[in-house]
Amino acid sequence: MKKILLLGSGELGREFVIAAKRAGQYVVACDRYAGAPAMQVADESEVFSMLDGEALDAVVRKHRPDIIVPEIEAIRTERLFDYEREGIQVVPSARAVNYTMNRRAIRDLAARELGLRTARYHYAKTFGELQDAARDIGYPCVVKPLMSSSGHGQSYVHNDAELSRAFDEAMQGSRGDVKEVIVEEFIDFDSEFTLLTVTQKNGPTLFCPPIGHVQKGGDYRESWQPYSISDEALAAAQHIAAEVTAALTGAGIWGVEFFLTKQGEVIFSELSPRPHDTGMVTLGHTTNLSEFELHLRAVLGLPIAGIHLEHAGASAVVLAKGEGAAPDYNLTDALSEDYTRVRIFGKPEQHPGRRMGVVLCYGDTGADTTALRDKAKRLAATVIR
Repeated sequence: MKKILLLGSGELGREFVIAAKRAGQYVVACDRYAGAPAMQVADESEVFSMLDGEALDAVVRKHRPDIIVPEIEAIRTERLFDYEREGIQVVPSARAVNYTMNRRAIRDLAARELGLRTARYHYAKTFGELQDAARDIGYPCVVKPLMSSSGHGQSYVHNDAELSRAFDEAMQGSRGDVKEVIVEEFIDFDSEFTLLTVTQKNGPTLFCPPIGHVQKGGDYRESWQPYSISDEALAAAQHIAAEVTAALTGAGIWGVEFFLTKQGEVIFSELSPRPHDTGMVTLGHTTNLSEFELHLRAVLGLPIAGIHLEHAGASAVVLAKGEGAAPDYNLTDALSEDYTRVRIFGKPEQHPGRRMGVVLCYGDTGADTTALRDKAKRLAATVIR
């Protein structure tokens, strides 16, 4: 049995803890507030700000974990190098977490060091720098904080007049100490997709069938698997994902996001060194192992004999409508239809637009994913009245 320290206890962490407990592991779940989703299923919990380096050190000293699994961006990530030197396994690695928690590091690695195709971009710390960057990139463009999560602070900008609002939103949506934005070329893409990529301690890099997804304001709203893509485009995406994850090092699952242009070009977008929001569709039995089970096996160095598509499926998030305590959920409508699952995240409070759960619909491998998407969205709208 390994003791796992989970840094961040949201819905993704909750499913990881469930997978870990099924495998007989001991988990300490951490977050900035009590009763977070993963804490409800973990062995122990700690409440503190993970941006407080001394508090983080104290928790590590107290619990002496074998493995540290970061689930969020707002962590004093430079401390992870010290823990790694002390013999604690950091997932996927301290290098990977430090690079991917900051868009500057991961974008420069992909574009400048590895020479991969990305959107053109500039950085800006001041509004004046943002104006210069946007005019060089051209309109429309995308403005994002260098460090954020779930699309917070992201804006699409169409002209000079919208820059001030975009700059303010990016700064307000920034996590941690980094107060800087990235300005990106707007890619006229046909669609976006995620390639869940598994790097192993003692095995080859593996790929899940690609996942299509829709985001609003940079935040996941729905996903489906499989995503239809040409063999050439899939091979290009797998090559890019393998290159980036190898450069970052470590074992675990990675959510690698891509744009697919109308001309069929695959363009690297972003990467998360952990289970991905869009990968929640795998909870609907789309693959033989969910992304959380795959992550756990990679973390523990357990074998993964293969990854197979078992069903076509779709997911749609359940969004809060009100403010205050968690709502009363209506499961009757969704569960009245076959081949449907509902997962409630267990968040103790709701805010308008907050993700509170997910509806999963699935069929055989040849099922129409458009129909599954429509079904999932229709049923997700019934869970909170």
